[in-house]
Amino acid sequence: MESKKLLVTASPHLTDGSSSKGLMIHVIIALIPAWIASVLIFGLRALAVSAVTVIACVVFEALYNMLMKKPQTISDCSAIVTGIILAFNLPASIPLWIAVVGAFAAIVVTKQLFGGLGMNFANPALVGRIALFIGFAARMTNYTPPEGALDGLASATPLALAKTQSGIAMLKDLLLGTHPGMLGETCAIALILGGIYLIATKTISPAIPVTYLATVAVMCLLLGQDVVLHLLSGGLLLGAFFMATDYVTSPFTLKGKIVFGIGLGLITCAIRFYGNMNEGVSFAILLMNLVVPYINDLTRQKPLGGAKAK
Repeated sequence: MESKKLLVTASPHLTDGSSSKGLMIHVIIALIPAWIASVLIFGLRALAVSAVTVIACVVFEALYNMLMKKPQTISDCSAIVTGIILAFNLPASIPLWIAVVGAFAAIVVTKQLFGGLGMNFANPALVGRIALFIGFAARMTNYTPPEGALDGLASATPLALAKTQSGIAMLKDLLLGTHPGMLGETCAIALILGGIYLIATKTISPAIPVTYLATVAVMCLLLGQDVVLHLLSGGLLLGAFFMATDYVTSPFTLKGKIVFGIGLGLITCAIRFYGNMNEGVSFAILLMNLVVPYINDLTRQKPLGGAKAK
């Protein structure tokens, strides 16, 4: 008789075999093509930066858990993912000690002080990038041009040139990443392959990246901007597939994801087209992360059998 009692528990009520570690491993696999591309494009310096950020993130998480006498969580691989994505948001020329500061801002300040995995208000790697951009703006915009880049792209990113010379960057350079920029943002092909892997393995829903990219494309068409340039340049693909889709900081309903993606696209275009910065992805994601609780509340599904909202 005991086994026939109705068990009342909090959601989710339907589960599968997924685990935090399994999902993080899928993300790591999806990031490998862009990581390999960054090493090929920017050399061993890219390897050094990514190694430092990953090690720093894991060490900071382990030390925090030890100091606070909390169970160790480094085995879930989330700190590794944060370290890789943080490295992808840094230029190859960044001093390694600044990369460590970014790891501290991501793991300790953004993740652990808010309760750990599942409790952070924004993507940790994203906050790490913004903290470094605000504190070390000159260092964060000191892009190292890869060998073989076009002369016109040797000293500025395609987005920087877009305001005066739209279309100067050839499609090949945008796809292969042979232009200055952050480590993991330049090679569009590698990021697209990683995004397809995440969607194919159902690690992420396509709703946010598709809506985000589509909104940017529509805004470019309406405002007379180069669609291909804005879709393949800067951190748009990295942000759309790997940062905006963070489980904790994105809406959980389909309707909410669509609203979230549209908001991301509008803010990104507003910053790119009318702001003083060439890039707007990081700040767009951060701003939308802050309103996710409201989006969830407004798009929440009515419980089965629940009363209609007045």
